[in-house]
Amino acid sequence: MKILVLGDVFGPSGVNAIKKYLPKIIKEKKIDFVVLNGENAGDKGVGITKKNTEEFFNAGADVITSGNHIWDEKETMSFIKNEKRLLRPENLIQPSPGIGYGIFNSNNKKKIAVINLMGNVFMKKTEDVFTAAKKFLDKVKLKRDVDFIIVDIHAEITSEKMAMAYLFDGKATLVFGTHTHVPTSDHRIMEKGTAYQTDLGMCGDYNSIIGMNKENSLKRFLKDPSAIKHYPATGLGTISGLMVEADDKTGLANNVKPIITGGLLQERS
Repeated sequence: MKILVLGDVFGPSGVNAIKKYLPKIIKEKKIDFVVLNGENAGDKGVGITKKNTEEFFNAGADVITSGNHIWDEKETMSFIKNEKRLLRPENLIQPSPGIGYGIFNSNNKKKIAVINLMGNVFMKKTEDVFTAAKKFLDKVKLKRDVDFIIVDIHAEITSEKMAMAYLFDGKATLVFGTHTHVPTSDHRIMEKGTAYQTDLGMCGDYNSIIGMNKENSLKRFLKDPSAIKHYPATGLGTISGLMVEADDKTGLANNVKPIITGGLLQERS
């Protein structure tokens, strides 16, 4: 079983990179299931539109996760009610439209649970993320209820992401972090067999400041009065993510490999 997970898709550059490269990656790597984080896909670099979701599904994504910017495009609160393949964080303060996890079928007829969690530190409007994770683990068991489990922990600080990985170690196929838009080099298989990476980085233009136009962002840091509201960089986008080969019998990881394609970043092993 080959699973591909992709970091935050940022603005038009990220969307275009997904449309250009994802179908080719799926074909060449023989990917069975794709999860990407789409909360920054909107034209302004925040939120996700119905059009964005359709573009991602057409490119080969199976599930879209999100995070703290999930409601920045107001239309999302409406269409997410019917689009079960678009997840909002499970631990958002209730009631919130949409769902935080689901069970999906892969193209090779495997049952895959995907849960979207959001960290508590520096985030707003969340219930305790570790309580939500434990409740999920009580309900959904690897190899009892599903063949594989994928966890997106959308969080600001590395310690929350790492702690979540240890909570899920041996109980999930893969735990990956999103939100900070910078790929970490700690991809590995943990002691009990769960694949992990602290942050997948972003899919977008890396000639930027975490996706935003670098000149304008620098002006804002310097408190230059000519600075305007943040807006996305529009150069060539890079796809940044992780491919996991998982064992059909155990549901745990056998191999992990970063996937870096297009734009400025270099693929690393």
